[in-house]
Amino acid sequence: MILNFGSINLDLVYRVPHLPSAGETLASASFEKYLGGKGINQSIAAHRAGAQTLHIGCLGPDGDWLRDQIADFGLPLDGLQSVDTPTGHAVIFVDDAAENQIVLFGGSNHAFTRSQFDAVLAKADPASDWVLCQNETNAVPELAKAAKAKGLRVAYSAAPFDADHAVPMLDHIDLLAVNEGEAAALQTALGKDPRSLGLPFLLVTKGSKGADLFTATDSYSQTSFAVDPVDTTGAGDTFLGAFMAEFTLSNDPAKALRFAAAASAIQVTRAGAAPAIPMRDTVLEFLKDHS
Repeated sequence: MILNFGSINLDLVYRVPHLPSAGETLASASFEKYLGGKGINQSIAAHRAGAQTLHIGCLGPDGDWLRDQIADFGLPLDGLQSVDTPTGHAVIFVDDAAENQIVLFGGSNHAFTRSQFDAVLAKADPASDWVLCQNETNAVPELAKAAKAKGLRVAYSAAPFDADHAVPMLDHIDLLAVNEGEAAALQTALGKDPRSLGLPFLLVTKGSKGADLFTATDSYSQTSFAVDPVDTTGAGDTFLGAFMAEFTLSNDPAKALRFAAAASAIQVTRAGAAPAIPMRDTVLEFLKDHS
C-alpha cells in the first residue's frame, strides 16, 4: 500500500492568452475548478495505476465539495481529517502554449498533527507499505522520522523546493524525487552531486527529456513520449504517482519509469490535473501502441 500524507487543494484554473507579467490585467477565456494539490494528484495517479492507496490529508469547513470529489475518484475517505483552517487552494493560469503559473494557499494542508501520523503509521506494514510525502504540508520531517522509526520506506517529493526543507529530510528517506531544477538547487545547497548521497533511490524528472533513476548500484533512463500537450498542470505528480504504483507492483525500476512516462504523456494531452490522470488500462494500451 502507498500511504500518502499529502496536500488537498481546490484548483481554480483560468485559461489566458499568455502568462501575466507584473501589473498586467488579463481577461480569461475560461474558468474551471478541480480537485488538486500535489499530494492528492499523486494519490489519484497511484490509485489509477493500480496500487492500493490511502490518502491522508486535512480539509477545512469549506471542503465538502473536495471530499465528494475524492470519493468519486475511488479513494477511501478514512485518511481525511476535518480541521478549522480554510481548505488549501491554488489559482492557476494556463496559456495557449500549455505553460502554467500557480499561486498556492496552504490553508488546511498545514494542519497535520503528530497524532494523525501515529494513528496511520500504527497500522502500516513495513514489509510492503511505502510512505509518500511532499513539501505542501507541515511537519514533513516529523512524519519521515516517525515512519523510519517503524521500519517503513519513505518517498519524498521535494516540491515546492526549499533547500531548508529538503536537506534535513535526506537522512530519513529511501526515495528522493526531484526535477532537474530542484536537483540543481539541491546540489548548490549541498555542495555536491545528489547522486553521491548514497540514497537507495534518486528519481530525477526532466520534462520533455524524460527521467533518470539512480540507485546505489545502477542507473536507468527513460525518454518521454512525443505528444501534443494541452495542459501540463499535474504532469510531474502523475509521473511520480504512476511510478510509485508500478514500482510497488512490479519491483522493476525500468518498467516503472516507462509506465510513468506513458501516464504523464497521456495526462498532458487532457485539460486539468487530477481529472486528466489516466487509468491503468489506458496506460497499458498506450504502451502497447508505442512498443
